[in-house]
Amino acid sequence: GTAALIWNEIIREKVTNFIMNQSKEQRILNFVLQNAVRGDPCSVVDTIDKYCSQKEWAMNVGNEKGLILDKTVEEVNPSVALELGTYCGYSAVRISRLLKAGARLLTVEFNPEFAAIAKQMIEFAGVQDKVKLLEGPSEEIIPQLKKKYEVDTLDFVFLDHWKDRYRPDTILLQECNLLRKGSVLLADNIIFPGAPDFLNYVRKSPHFQCTNYPSHLEYMQVEDAMEKAVFLG
Repeated sequence: GTAALIWNEIIREKVTNFIMNQSKEQRILNFVLQNAVRGDPCSVVDTIDKYCSQKEWAMNVGNEKGLILDKTVEEVNPSVALELGTYCGYSAVRISRLLKAGARLLTVEFNPEFAAIAKQMIEFAGVQDKVKLLEGPSEEIIPQLKKKYEVDTLDFVFLDHWKDRYRPDTILLQECNLLRKGSVLLADNIIFPGAPDFLNYVRKSPHFQCTNYPSHLEYMQVEDAMEKAVFLG
């Protein structure tokens, strides 16, 4: 798995970027703009999956783990959801297409280049009314959610950013009183590349009830899993 990632993410990507004079993320966006149906979030998701499974690997949640994400969102039926790690907007589009009328998703992205791509992706998918993209570090944005973004509590949180931020950001969500009894956290990539600090924290905490969903790394046959942690108050 590591060797495949190094090949895809470092060697192959850097060579292609140099030859084409554009980033992989820009190529994904261009492929969607040329091949997906504007205003159809399902078409956008399917088109990204097609590109990343056939042309260039990318760190979206992907189609297999995407079904676990879908099922969790449908079960929670959130009014207010938070995503940490927008990347190209794949999971923001995937989540928002399942939200009920009046519900909203706040998605946080640290990288300004990724945020710019995601903004276009979200608008092309036609879900911009449901999604608010917040640019900056999660540890700065989370404490602002109540006052600046009028969030009382979060019904659903999807963790898919820096793995070493999973644990501190979960603690921060608790400290800022953003979780209510029944709030659901879903964390991606807990085996590969792994988030052992987060797993250790939520599994040993009396405040969380955890469920593990074995799966595979996006677009690869590499073992991975997602972890659902329900806040018990």
